[in-house]
Amino acid sequence: MHRRRGFNGTGYHYYIRKYGTVHLTRPVERIGAHAKGFNASSIGICYEGGLDCRGRPADTRTPEQRATLRLLIHQLLEVFPGCRVCGHRDLSPDRNGNGEIEPEEWMKACPCFDAEQEFKEFAAEDTEETQSKLNYLQNKKGGK
Repeated sequence: MHRRRGFNGTGYHYYIRKYGTVHLTRPVERIGAHAKGFNASSIGICYEGGLDCRGRPADTRTPEQRATLRLLIHQLLEVFPGCRVCGHRDLSPDRNGNGEIEPEEWMKACPCFDAEQEFKEFAAEDTEETQSKLNYLQNKKGGK
């Protein structure tokens, strides 16, 4: 799909298969093409699945995918401490201006689960070191 839209390869940095195998599909130093407006300062993770048998958005993660995703996020936060863990839906605009992004405002339903809630114990406060690493990553990616 990304190639048909003119992208060179997948837009995500990591891809997790159903049996929990994780693939690096794009170096983290390279700008992703997974979250418009946020690509230069984010790392994209995609999992195989996400749709039910009727093609509707659904949390279809296997236990292996859940374990791999948890480990991957933990490892990434060791390198980039204090970063926000969220899904596409959490990056949608707050259309009604109430300070909360609600389901009817989501641009995309994925990742079909509440990533912020699921990984909240990994959340840490922003630090100078975190900001320094984010700036480094953004500059290495070309700042786009």
